[in-house]
Amino acid sequence: MKRSKFIVIVLALLVSFSLLSQEQTFQFNNGKTSDKIRFQLINNLIVIPIAINGVTLSFILDSGVTKPILFEHISSLEVLNSETKETFFLKGLGDGYVVEAIKSTQNKIEIGKAVKYQQTIYAIFDGSMDYTPKLGIPIHGIIGYDVFKDFVVEINYRSKYIKLLNPDTYKEKSCRNCEKIALSFYNLKPYITAQIRIEGKDIPVKMLLDTGASDALWLFEDASQQIVSTDNYFDDFLGYGLSGALYGKRSKVENLTIGNFVLNESLVAFPIGESIETLKKYKDRNGTIGAEILKRFHVTFNYQDSYMVIKKNANFKKPFSYNKSGIDIEHNGIRLVKNYYYTLDNGRLLYGKNTDVTKHISNKSPYDDYRLKTVPAFEIVKIRPNSPAQLAGLQLGDFILEVNGTDVKRYSLQELIHLFKGPDGKRIRIRIERDGKLFKYEFNLNNLLN
Repeated sequence: MKRSKFIVIVLALLVSFSLLSQEQTFQFNNGKTSDKIRFQLINNLIVIPIAINGVTLSFILDSGVTKPILFEHISSLEVLNSETKETFFLKGLGDGYVVEAIKSTQNKIEIGKAVKYQQTIYAIFDGSMDYTPKLGIPIHGIIGYDVFKDFVVEINYRSKYIKLLNPDTYKEKSCRNCEKIALSFYNLKPYITAQIRIEGKDIPVKMLLDTGASDALWLFEDASQQIVSTDNYFDDFLGYGLSGALYGKRSKVENLTIGNFVLNESLVAFPIGESIETLKKYKDRNGTIGAEILKRFHVTFNYQDSYMVIKKNANFKKPFSYNKSGIDIEHNGIRLVKNYYYTLDNGRLLYGKNTDVTKHISNKSPYDDYRLKTVPAFEIVKIRPNSPAQLAGLQLGDFILEVNGTDVKRYSLQELIHLFKGPDGKRIRIRIERDGKLFKYEFNLNNLLN
């Protein structure tokens, strides 16, 4: 992300699963050669519908994973082929420990009009691995390499669809404003060579392309290659990996160059700690290009011929922004609110069935009617030391009720987070619930990366 609450989710698992040569490939039904699938773009992540053994679920499309992964909290063990299960353990990105997982083979999986009958799927056997609160919508799993290897995959971030094309019949279109970029692969994951500029120095870098990382850039500090953070940075929570929380420095690079495209003032994160050492096992890797960069292009991945084609879209020149409040918010449970129903007929208050007035009515009359309604509860789960929100008095576990006078039930999680990405100095008035009591706080957004 940008600071948008970096839901790395690290959908880029660091475990290299062996590819089963016996597995079938995806095939289109009824002789089709392509299919278009609409997706939701949540915090820069592509969420698509996928059916596993006839059950439709929501998956993130992630070029950084090698095998589909289900999260056990949705009773995935009941979805998978029960005759082919075996248990093992995964160690992933983060500061935690290994997690238990289930491997299941010979599962039927459908993506749009494409189907595969012998898919290997991994279920994380840990109820705490639930990314739904972090994105605000149900997320059941992640999928990557199995899709990209069997199709030419076209991603239209602006119109929010992917197109799956049969590589045997695919013909590359002529495009004057496109760039064709060579792909290389390590552990079945795609890499490109790009260039960054730090303090006036142009540095070539080998970067993983990760559609499942919502940030812009990650770089691994390496003084020998002059890849180091400037003094213009702040320490921050970066997101979650498979095994826990991730921390590092947030900063900017002067620019990032991919082919002939130059993106100025890109946000960058420099992860720190022993938890990311496994990332560096590929010695030539310098970092990751995430979806905050990729969404600025129309992207076509062609794994079969080892290249991608990019064309800038209307997002290209949008400035990079981040959450300047210092708090990270998740959707944690629900709260009850009153919805009032009424209509006016010649000045007389009547009951109504279709009018939903969601604001509280302070002067209640005998004719008022309301229904209790459940809405998302948004909880502060991380708070940066010395941030505007912490200095104002906000605390971990606070539930946000209003921002600048508007009830947060009117917002999705991502819309709420977006309110904290405003211009430097913007005043934020916030009302919260803490231990059953109501409090109000005010603070100004503070840009730490001038």
